[in-house]
Amino acid sequence: MPDTRTAFITGASAGFGRTTALALAARGWNLILTARRPEPLARIREETGATAVTGDVADPAHRARLATTLAEIDRLDLVINNASALGPSPMPRLADYPLDEFAAVLTVNTVAPLAILQLTLPKLRATDGIAINISSDAAREPYEGWGGYGSSKAALDQLTAIFAAENPLLRVYALDPGDMRTAMHQAAFPDEDISDRPEPETVVPALLHLIETRPPSGRYTAADLTTSHD
Repeated sequence: MPDTRTAFITGASAGFGRTTALALAARGWNLILTARRPEPLARIREETGATAVTGDVADPAHRARLATTLAEIDRLDLVINNASALGPSPMPRLADYPLDEFAAVLTVNTVAPLAILQLTLPKLRATDGIAINISSDAAREPYEGWGGYGSSKAALDQLTAIFAAENPLLRVYALDPGDMRTAMHQAAFPDEDISDRPEPETVVPALLHLIETRPPSGRYTAADLTTSHD
């Protein structure tokens, strides 16, 4: 019987990260989860039987704790860099964007995912594993007010592409899940009703398809993946 696959997910206590963790657990995966808020993370740990480490992926001390946890496991097959920071809400134009806030968004959305990839790379190489960085259409489209978040995700897309080119034996993906009904999306539109946006659960089939079919490394949208296996 093959060894049970193990996934490591950041930003796993809510939204798409939480939904993904539940879906993988239901399919028998072992999970290592991290997120900033202890109570929601404890709930998902109880639901999935995961190993959970509370903290902020932008904090080097927390990443050191994660490295210790990862060193204790036998294998790692999948890393999902899902943790993201929106930045100030309401979102300012770039001309007025506080530079300390801009740096903080870049740290969470671009620097931290690279740090996670660096510390998990040896174990991913051992399993010919998969790394998925969660992107956004804001990385491609010039939406007013989305300069901080969009710039960080555009940088993440390029980082993902180069990391894939430098590690051709792995599968390395940027996944744009599309609009979802999440707390972060609500913060982006604080005065709007976003109940018409799809729930994160609707995107999980596309993610699972990506994991199971292992197409060439690259940037994919959930919409394209859903269409490809309907």
